[in-house]
Formats: sequence, structure tokens, C-alpha cells
Amino acid sequence: QKLHIISTVPQYYQILIETNIIQTLVGLLSHDNSDIAIGVVDLFQQLTDVDSEEEDEEEGIEEKVVLLIDALLDEQVIPLLVQNLERLDDKVKEDSDGVHNTLAIIENMCEYKHNVVTNKAGEQGLMLWLLKRVRVRQYDANKLYSSEILAILLQENETNQRLLGEADGIDILLQSLAYYKRRDPHSQDEVELMENLFDCLCSSLMYTPNRDRFLKGEGLQLMRLMLQSKKMSRRSALKVLNHAMCNADGKDNCMKFVEIFGLGSLFPAFMKTLKASRKGGSSERELEEHLCSIIASLLRNTTGPSRDRVISKFLENDHEKVDRLLEIHLKYLDLVQKADINRHDEDDETDIDRYLRRLDAGLYTLQLADYIISELCVCGIASIKSRIKTILGQREESLVTVRRVMEEYWEQTQEDEEWKKRIQFLINELHVDI
Repeated sequence: QKLHIISTVPQYYQILIETNIIQTLVGLLSHDNSDIAIGVVDLFQQLTDVDSEEEDEEEGIEEKVVLLIDALLDEQVIPLLVQNLERLDDKVKEDSDGVHNTLAIIENMCEYKHNVVTNKAGEQGLMLWLLKRVRVRQYDANKLYSSEILAILLQENETNQRLLGEADGIDILLQSLAYYKRRDPHSQDEVELMENLFDCLCSSLMYTPNRDRFLKGEGLQLMRLMLQSKKMSRRSALKVLNHAMCNADGKDNCMKFVEIFGLGSLFPAFMKTLKASRKGGSSERELEEHLCSIIASLLRNTTGPSRDRVISKFLENDHEKVDRLLEIHLKYLDLVQKADINRHDEDDETDIDRYLRRLDAGLYTLQLADYIISELCVCGIASIKSRIKTILGQREESLVTVRRVMEEYWEQTQEDEEWKKRIQFLINELHVDI
């Protein structure tokens, strides 16, 4: 307990390292008496939790904390923390506090050495423990904290995404989320838990082999059921579908989604974008982006009768979905144009700054909508093209605007040559039609 005072003077952390105190303390994590191990965990949590105001007031504090974290990692602190977690009982308050403080240590270390800590945490067993923890049905604070740490480990980390997939993590996340298929979270904290689990699933789907696991685990069917429900989970289900179906790697999921009659659940959401919940989740603009991205992926990745079924949706009810698509096009075109008019410091703005500013205004959703418009214009159904031209003409717009947006997209896209050829083909067809 007397060592706790050192957390208030990080300048002396070097002494802990040089005198091998850190080595001794880490060794106590495997002590037979779990109370001693919990005490060490509490101490490490305080040592790694340095107030940002202290860092601002005194130079070199961050460097001292990094030295401490390096020393902890050298002593294999993460596998020893995981070993200790395995014997703690969350139902006992002291043990529950120990679990919370252990997770806080990982979070604190990530703030200073994110890549190193997240990689080691994945490789040294922490992620497997986190998966077991979020699998527990009932909600509690440590389940929420575990979901937060799991989301941190998976974000933009392909190694951890792979490890999760190999550990049946996709199935575990789907099973955990299935609880919210017909139920809403009971509190704001549980809303955060649900969103963390969705974020974990989305991050995992960035690793291509996990998309096949998602497909085989009937993830598409679960997301479809969530879309049909009137529960909060349907907003985040759109985000997951977007990640599962986007780019060329989403072909199998796109074909399967049509096969399981997913279009009947998707297009009602497209026609009337789900309002953003005050409790959390995606905003209206994010939802419109997800919807346009999913439809764009379906047009890109489906073939034969499946693609015909997607296009035929735009014929239903006197082309009402074409009307909605053009509504989105005009909305985001207006937003991007306003951003161009209201720009500041024009002379100092670089091309990258301009691109980022226009992205913030909604450029990507505009590009997705205009890709869909382009595909519909070349699909060979005259009534769809006529409806598009009529609505654009009513707003004193034309396919020239769509073509310009597609030309800009062609210049910016980083995808493969086959995709760029398709975009160029659409641009050429629009040019001929104009």
C-alpha cells in the first residue's frame, strides 16, 4: 500500500525499474494468495494512470510512464494478468474490482504504446479471455469494459482480427448480439455494450476470411431479422451488412443476401431511413451511407437472376425507389456544393484538405448514390432511365452532374483495375447518353 504514493510522482518510476521492484511486483501476480495479486493489480493500475494535467505541467512524464510500461511488458505482465483473471470470481466484489483494474491497466498501456500492447494482448491470451467474458449472457460493468477493450484490440489490427476468427470469435459475437434481436438494451450503459459488440464484429469483418465465417455462421440471417424488428439493433445491423458485403470480397455475402430474401428487409429501410436514436448508434447520415453502400455492393457483386432482382426493386410502386435515390443524390450534392461555397482560406487549401472537407460534407454518400444511378442508367430498362432524367430535369440538373461525380470518384478510388474499368465504362456510357 505504501508504494501507491509513487503514482503521484512518476519522475521516480526509473527507481522502481533500476531496483528490480517492478520485476518483484510482476512476480507477485502469480502468488497463491489472490488478494496479494489483486493488490499488485491495483498498484499497477494507479502507476499507469497518469493524469494528463500532470503531463502538461511537467516535461518528461510521458517518457517515464513509457519506461514503466516497457519494463512491465519485458516482465511478461500481460500473460500473468490473464492467468490471474482466470482465477478471479466476478461475483465476489474484491475479485470484480481486480478484473476492472486489470482491464484499466491494458487501456492505460494502450494510450502510450497502442500497437505494441494490442499485438501482445492478442498473442498472449487476453483476447480469448475477453471473448469468454462478453459471451456471458447477463449484463454487468465488467462485461461492458471487456467489450471496450476487445474493440480496441480489433480496431485496424489484422493480426487480432485473424486470431478472433480462428478462435470462433465471429460465432461468439453473433451469439452475444442475438440477444438484442427482439430486445432493446435496458440502460444507456447496455446500449454502449451492444454498440461495442457491433463494432467488434465490423472490425473483424475487415479481415476477409472472417466474412466466410460470418456467412457460414448465418450472420446475414441474424442481421436480416434485426432489420425486420423495430429494435435499436437494426441500425447497427446495417453497419455490419455494409462491412460484410463491401468491395469484391463481399461477393458471396451479397449473393446469399439476395437468396435469403434480404432485399425485402433492406429496401423498406432505404425508403424511410431509420431515425437516429437519442440513446446512441449511427446518425441519419451514417445510416444513409450504409444503405447506399449496401445497394452499391449488391449491384457490383451480384450476377444473373440475383442482380435482376436487385434492379427490379427500382421498378416497384411506380419507381418509388428511383425517386428516393434521386432525393439522396440531390441532398448530398447540395451539401457538397455548399461546402465548396463556404470554404475558407481557399489559397492555403491543399488538394488533400479539399478532399477531406468534401468527404465531411457527404461526398462519399454522393458517390455511392451516383454509382447506383449510373448502373441503373445502363441496365437496359428505359423507364428507369427516363424517370432519372425527368427528376433531374425538374431540379435543373442532368446526368452531366452524375458523370462528373463519377469521374472524380474514378480518380480517387484505390481499388483494383477491374473495378476502375467498370467505373470508366459507366462514365463512357453516361457520356454517350448525354
